[in-house]
Amino acid sequence: MSDKKTDLKKILSVSGYSSLFIFVGKTKNGIVVENINDGKRTAFSESAKVSALSDISVFTNSEELPLIEVIEKIKEKENCNAINIEVKKADAEIIKKYFEETLPDYDRDRLYVSHMRKILDWYNQLQSHNMLDFEKDDTAETATETTE
Repeated sequence: MSDKKTDLKKILSVSGYSSLFIFVGKTKNGIVVENINDGKRTAFSESAKVSALSDISVFTNSEELPLIEVIEKIKEKENCNAINIEVKKADAEIIKKYFEETLPDYDRDRLYVSHMRKILDWYNQLQSHNMLDFEKDDTAETATETTE
């Protein structure tokens, strides 16, 4: 396993694509990304709906939980292995049950099965490329250390 940690700020989801992408660089009118599954590079215009995984949160009954924390819960449940569900074909009740076991506090009114499938699919993509060891944002910790 690689010592390199995954920076979720550079892992992107693009609306209309099931694959995740790694940010490569900027162009005059958009960005260049690399598909994590096949390594092919693509340019997207600035009008594309692109989200960094670090910017995505999941609704729970008490708060919005950062996606990294949800993925960490799945990683713990699966012991770093792939999810043993055919995510895209599984019955909605199986997906809901999985989320109830992994994230019991998820907001059942605002987190749709389509969102759950996407999160589970992203987890499997990251897992298959040994990208589950994440960089942690140490800015809050660093600020505390410097004020002491």
